[in-house]
Amino acid sequence: MSGLDSRLDALDARLRDMDRLLVAYSGGVDSAFLAVRARRVLGRDNVLAVTGVSPSLSDAEKASAGELALRHDLAHLEIATREFENPSYRANPENRCFFCKDELYSRLATLAKERGFPWVADGFNNSDRSDIRPGQKAAAKWGIVHPLDDAGLTKEDVRAAAREECLSAWDKPASPCLSSRIPFGTFILESALTQVADGEALLRALGFQGPRVRHHGKTARLEVRREEFHLLAAHADRLLADLRRVGFETVVVDLAGYRRGSLLGAAGEAISLDALSEMMYGGAALDTDGVVSPLPR
Repeated sequence: MSGLDSRLDALDARLRDMDRLLVAYSGGVDSAFLAVRARRVLGRDNVLAVTGVSPSLSDAEKASAGELALRHDLAHLEIATREFENPSYRANPENRCFFCKDELYSRLATLAKERGFPWVADGFNNSDRSDIRPGQKAAAKWGIVHPLDDAGLTKEDVRAAAREECLSAWDKPASPCLSSRIPFGTFILESALTQVADGEALLRALGFQGPRVRHHGKTARLEVRREEFHLLAAHADRLLADLRRVGFETVVVDLAGYRRGSLLGAAGEAISLDALSEMMYGGAALDTDGVVSPLPR
């Protein structure tokens, strides 16, 4: 028996111990795998997958979660969360995720009690221990359990097991809430989140995998994988026109490429789409004095 098989056996045993389970279900690979595995182990009537819906969840992510739940015959429920009514959340401090998760888990705990589910679980796994996750303080506050972590499953394990389960989300890029695209300390406006969602939809339609549109007021800072820079250059004119149509005046590309938690670190240097296109297809050299400029935080 492989190490992964033994960890999956440990997960199944943990699930059987819980008997009935409500899953905080976003449609990402971790919560999707947990919900589908729990349904197989415990039966459909004993597992409820619940998605919190607010302006910070894009329509695309909401639809994806619903489609996956339907495909795998999950009992699935959407509930409205009201973190946007909390001034502490809207102020966008570095522990913003605590206020979001506190709202979500409070509602899930209430729902679980009403529906007769003694446990509420999330998709936290062993690899998440190394991340900065203020939301885990909210999880501890509300008694949320972490079956994947309890079984010692890493992110790599979850993706491998999800692939074996034929989950479409097995290779889905991480997709944190839209508010994560707003620099900390900047008040979160619903209109800004709409711009971000529309901008990222435009990029995905052109074939980008897990793109980010970071919102800096009138400026959109695009983060894509560096191996996708050629797509930015090829579609520069279209992207400029489309992103301006959704409300941005300036569009720049982060030269460091996509990386998780970039708003926590130093501002990356950015280059205009026109300059990137010229650099890649016009043979121009990168002029750090005239073309590249650090973005204001």
